[in-house]
Amino acid sequence: MNLQELNDLDFNNIGIWPAPVKAVLIIILCAAVLGGWYYLNTQDQLASLEAAEKKESELKIEFERKQAKAANLDKYKQQLEEMKQSFGAMLRQLPNKTEVADLLVDVSQTGLAAGLEFELFDPQAEVPKEFYAELPINIKVHGTYHEFGNFISGIAALPRIVTIHNVQITPKGDNKAVADENPLVLEAVAKTYRYLDEEAEQ
Repeated sequence: MNLQELNDLDFNNIGIWPAPVKAVLIIILCAAVLGGWYYLNTQDQLASLEAAEKKESELKIEFERKQAKAANLDKYKQQLEEMKQSFGAMLRQLPNKTEVADLLVDVSQTGLAAGLEFELFDPQAEVPKEFYAELPINIKVHGTYHEFGNFISGIAALPRIVTIHNVQITPKGDNKAVADENPLVLEAVAKTYRYLDEEAEQ
C-alpha cells in the first residue's frame, strides 16, 4: 500500500479499507481506550493504593509500638505500684499539722544532745508550695566542729525530713574564744516540711 492509497481512503466506508489499515486503526483505538481508562480510573486507584500502603506502614509501626507497651504492661503496673508506695512513704515523712510542734522539739533536742548551746531558735512562717509547705527555722548555735557534725547527723537520722540550708560557721568574736569550750558559731536555716491536705490546698 502506498501513500496515494492512504489518501484515497473513504472514512465514510471503513469496511472496504485494506486489512493492514484496519489493524492499525484498531490498535490506535485500543490504545486510546486504554489511555483514557488509565487516566480516568486506574491513575486514581494507583494513588489510593500508594496512600493505603503508606498508611499500612504507619499502622504497622504504631501496632509494634503498642504491642511492645502491651507486652510490658505488667512491668509498668508494677513500677507504678512501687512509685505509689515510695511516694506514700515520702509523704509519711512529712509531718501533718499536729506533728509539727513535736518535730520542732526534736530538732532543738537534737542540738542540745549534740552539746550545742542555742543562741537563736526562731521558727518562721510557712511557705506554701504545690502540695506541701516549708517551715523554715533560723538557728544560731555555739559549739565545735564535732558537735556541729553530731547535730547534722542527728537531724539526718530523724524519722521526718529536715534539711539544713545557708550554713555559715564563724569563730566567736570575743577575746574568750580561744579558751571557750564552744569557740565556733553556726548560723543556718533548718527547713522541715508539712504535707498539705486537700482542705489546706483549696
